[in-house]
Amino acid sequence: MPRIIKNTQIVDDHWQVLTLAEGETPESVTLPAEPTLLPLAVWLARRDGIAAARLPIGVWLDAGEGPEALADDLDRLAVIGVNFPKFTDGRSYSSARLLRERYAYKGEIRALGDVQQDQLFFMRRCGIDAYALRADKDLEKALAGLAVFSNTYQAAVDQPQPLFRRRPENGKEAA
Repeated sequence: MPRIIKNTQIVDDHWQVLTLAEGETPESVTLPAEPTLLPLAVWLARRDGIAAARLPIGVWLDAGEGPEALADDLDRLAVIGVNFPKFTDGRSYSSARLLRERYAYKGEIRALGDVQQDQLFFMRRCGIDAYALRADKDLEKALAGLAVFSNTYQAAVDQPQPLFRRRPENGKEAA
């Protein structure tokens, strides 16, 4: 069974990710009978039937797809994946941050695709809490990389106050 990093632990991944094969349409794809992250197009085309199946539901957003398409369905989704099709494509950072801050999504946000160790800290700052690393990456090393920085200057999803607002009047840093 594949493994992922979730909430700073390495765990078994019980979800599969569905992708459409060439020539397949959202209406024609066969839906698995197990927890699956569905492409946004499949969810939008078949949401009522999928929800009626009473399986845990997850949707993944490609880098060019915004979370506003899921705004009315967030309470139905256990997991939302955000795809990083290549290391240099950062659009999914914005999707994760919007899900947490604008839409107040409390469920799991999972990084998918070309996920590498040196991105995890920044992904966590944007609200991503689960990471499906590339198969050639070491999960133990990646997990250690999440603790590289003990403090941050800027406000983000994981720390809404900037450092200067966290400093007490005596000049000693607050935890």
